[in-house]
Amino acid sequence: KLETVTHNPTRACRGFSKRSLSQTKHKGLAMAGKFMAGFGIALRETGQALDRLGCRMSGSYSFKEMLNRHRTVMNFEGSVPTVCKTAFVAPSASVIGNVKIGSGSSVWYGSTLRGDVNSITIGSMTNIQDNSIIHVAKDNMKGVELPVVIGDRVTVGHGATLHGCTIMSDAFVGMGATLMDGVKVESGAMVAAGALVTTDTTVPAGQIWAGNPAKFLRNLTEGEASFFAKSAENYAALAETHLVENSKSWEQVAEEKEMRKANRERDTDYDSHLGVTRPTSATLPA
Repeated sequence: KLETVTHNPTRACRGFSKRSLSQTKHKGLAMAGKFMAGFGIALRETGQALDRLGCRMSGSYSFKEMLNRHRTVMNFEGSVPTVCKTAFVAPSASVIGNVKIGSGSSVWYGSTLRGDVNSITIGSMTNIQDNSIIHVAKDNMKGVELPVVIGDRVTVGHGATLHGCTIMSDAFVGMGATLMDGVKVESGAMVAAGALVTTDTTVPAGQIWAGNPAKFLRNLTEGEASFFAKSAENYAALAETHLVENSKSWEQVAEEKEMRKANRERDTDYDSHLGVTRPTSATLPA
């Protein structure tokens, strides 16, 4: 028994027309997107051209753009900061006026050292951590001029505020601590985090002072005292790495970014089938 198969040309054409309409719609959207992108680029370029033309018509033949005036190291009224070549000053920090920073020391991101009315002296392998503020006194309430003097291998924790004080070598100032005018922190002493050391107070060697106002808490243990030197060494080594990274040109940064992207996307099995050889991580700086 033979079966009769009927062909409906109308239904077939209808299905074909639906597919054609869908494809045409997608192509139209793609073309519209390309047109809008090209039109946007043309508008931006036209605006830049009009801006340059306006500069010429107003008598200025150079294209001017307002830039951030932040300067990491800034002179003040003839006083020039002295920063050792081996010291690290973060790009977002501010070192202003009569400031001296010794070898291997570091001033971290967001910190401000303002030696505008008196001097700030920092020894070697001392670290002034992020967002710390150091300022001086030209004429305080007692009529005394007070510079800031910080010795060697001193750690000043994040967000500390030092004003017209002296911190001797191998001392430690905790995060968020405040040292007022005339304060003296002796060698091997520690000011705890968040402490407020009031005017003309002396923190003796081998002791921890804490609180608001700061008072004697207890004597340092041997482990705590030995940590001060270790903290200074760790920050000096870390500062060297940051110094190298911040000294790179934009071209070096862009090149390393592309190399890291290639390493991240590498699949050895997939690459072996395609015969692709990508740069290895060994070519990137440590």
